[in-house]
Amino acid sequence: MYDKYLGMEISKVNNIMKRNYKSEECIAEDDEITNKNGWIIGYLAENIDKDIFQKDIEKKFMIRRSTVSGILQLMEKKGYINRESVEYDARLKKLTLTDKAWEYFNRAMKKIDEGEAVLRSGLSNEEIDTFLTILNKIKSNIEN
Repeated sequence: MYDKYLGMEISKVNNIMKRNYKSEECIAEDDEITNKNGWIIGYLAENIDKDIFQKDIEKKFMIRRSTVSGILQLMEKKGYINRESVEYDARLKKLTLTDKAWEYFNRAMKKIDEGEAVLRSGLSNEEIDTFLTILNKIKSNIEN
């Protein structure tokens, strides 16, 4: 028997992070923004120089097509994203952020940076690199 179950420990950390991030002012002000919405907004903001499509969101966040479709439809309805045609393929619709999403992104990034500083406090760069290496191996184990 294991003294510590990795899945349980990961779940505990995830729950603590959810509680802390949900209590942040920027999230509280935007009750209509879910964690996934926030991560999608962040991904689009960080890739503003690229054409990002629904399939890119599916791959990046490992979410099924039907789930991503529903998330994006709601985000569009709430005024956070637009779907725009691209010249080179009329079937494709790239995702772009609205001004409302950019305002949210700027507030959220400030809070995320503060939270990230807490997560990293007391850890060396080597420890962080080791942790991320192990986490990626765990993700790979789960995917395979």
